Amino acid sequence: MRIYTFFEKTSRAFHDHPSLSKLLLVVAVSGSAGGGLLAYSDSKPSEAANLLAPPETENKKKKVVVLGTGWAGTSFLKNLKDPSFEVQVISPRNYFAFTPLLPSVTVGTVEARSIVEPIRKLVRKKNVDVRFWEAECISIDPANKKVNCRSTQNADLNGKAEFSVDYDYLVIAVGARSNTFNTPGVEENAHFLKEVEDAQKIRRSIIDCFEKAALPTLSDEERKKILHFVVVGGGPTGVEFAAELHDFVREDLVKLHPKVKELVKITLLEATDHILNMFDKRITEFAEEKFHRDGIDLKTGSMVVKVTDKEITTKALKNGGEVSSMPYGMVVWSTGIGTRPFIVDFMKQIGQANRRALGTDEWLRVEGTDNIYALGDCATIVQRKVMGDIAEIFKKADKDNSGTLTVKEMQEVLDDILERYPQIELYLKNRKMKSIVDLMKDAKGDKSKESIEVNVEEFRSALSQVDSQMKNLPATAQVAAQQGTYLADCFNRMEECEKNPEGPIRIRGEGRHRIGTLGSLLHWEESKQQLSYQETGSPLGTAASGCGILCMRDYPIRASSFRLHSTWGISPWSQPPNLDLTITFWLIKPIDWLGKKLSSKLIRRLVQNCSKQVSWRTRACVVGDWMRRFIFGRDSSRI
Repeated sequence: MRIYTFFEKTSRAFHDHPSLSKLLLVVAVSGSAGGGLLAYSDSKPSEAANLLAPPETENKKKKVVVLGTGWAGTSFLKNLKDPSFEVQVISPRNYFAFTPLLPSVTVGTVEARSIVEPIRKLVRKKNVDVRFWEAECISIDPANKKVNCRSTQNADLNGKAEFSVDYDYLVIAVGARSNTFNTPGVEENAHFLKEVEDAQKIRRSIIDCFEKAALPTLSDEERKKILHFVVVGGGPTGVEFAAELHDFVREDLVKLHPKVKELVKITLLEATDHILNMFDKRITEFAEEKFHRDGIDLKTGSMVVKVTDKEITTKALKNGGEVSSMPYGMVVWSTGIGTRPFIVDFMKQIGQANRRALGTDEWLRVEGTDNIYALGDCATIVQRKVMGDIAEIFKKADKDNSGTLTVKEMQEVLDDILERYPQIELYLKNRKMKSIVDLMKDAKGDKSKESIEVNVEEFRSALSQVDSQMKNLPATAQVAAQQGTYLADCFNRMEECEKNPEGPIRIRGEGRHRIGTLGSLLHWEESKQQLSYQETGSPLGTAASGCGILCMRDYPIRASSFRLHSTWGISPWSQPPNLDLTITFWLIKPIDWLGKKLSSKLIRRLVQNCSKQVSWRTRACVVGDWMRRFIFGRDSSRI
């Protein structure tokens, strides 16, 4: 017992005073004298050691300030490995949230704490110095390299709630806010679905509607109004929420409230002609047909013009612009994203006042700055146009300055040009051409001649339609995550690439860019045309049945190394085999006895969700929530 007490006290002392762990005992045994020398050095360096230490200026780390802990910011933090950086993370929330599962949180399929992970826990084992402060950014001072912040704590801080942070590099990953388009009454009467708190409010509101409708003093007409759920916006979030709500009502709530089964109505309003416009047409058709079969009222071409506490007013974009109103019990607004106020002010400072989001180059560097990067929903990549640089491209390829461009000369710079201008490759694939050389031959009208030469005007004519393939990346979780991974890789190799540039050649200038561009992400339009429910199991197909999330494509893409999809129905766009995916696969393999169809569906969901979770705790929690829901159903308690 005494020995145990001694070790317990010793352990507590080292825990309370970490500096004791730096105490070093060195015992040197002298072979000749048979004696010993006992020496020690504590955690405080001696004066002699200080004399030998290099000056602070030589060891000073570059300070990186990261604003935001969403998909982009967290992906950057997880993949940053260079210990020469000192990282300061600032965000009003001290956790990362797996936002694709927010629609599931609104109905209790998954609990809120199952999809969040504390930021401090995510970065505590990294070899990079990372600190976190819970605060919100209120302004950016690029001239003085400062970020002005305000604490989100409600406690009295004696006038010290606001502070400034210096930076060498600034990474802006603050996401975006819900866009109301200045529609009257939306802020006061509608629910949003951007944060975990939003999902929890929606869940309580759904339960409140059913409990209110169960009161004996109400008529059926009043119950119909209360149980009318309106979803505004036909994007991924709105579609998935409508699907999840439908499943919650039909599978759980009507069993507890059988008298109101026929009174429940779900309406989805979309201003354009179809839902899920940013995805493949086949997925759009599948989702619309599924909604029709399930009784979800889909109203396309309906723009919301006003929301009161009792009615929502819409205007038809066709049929003469007819205006109509409908009563509702709850409205969920999911129509798009808007820029945060302090980002708007920052854009005015750097000459981007007319943009909807921060404009960056292909390296995610904010245009008009040298050391500020922006990624995720708050930014958009401004891809350079081929026609704007056509003369410089021709000059760079025409190495002999002959005034004409041969096939051989073009092939020497082809890879660099395709990386710098990814829209060229998309244009070639749409026209079923193998190379830009085919465009040159097409411009001359002789596709069989190998020694073809084109002048600058013929070259300009061949590429005149290329820029029509330029598309903005969608504001999705997988895009933000890939951007974070890419930017972290740039920081990890920043010093190396300064000495040995490995990017594409400089069209306007000499030499090469330091690092490769984010060209692979700009192939969104191509991947969009290849996705389908049968091939990927993405939400866009499965959302209509309330069981899907976004199919997230990894960066870099290594789809050819994944072989499970042919047997188990897993997407070839999914994550390549790794420890997480392998264990996840073997954890759920025993359910095969339930039947091949059920097994394939569950495996697809588990792999796509669990392999993208940021920790084993959240993986276990999500799987546990699904198993609980499968056995016991969703919980309808109002807590």
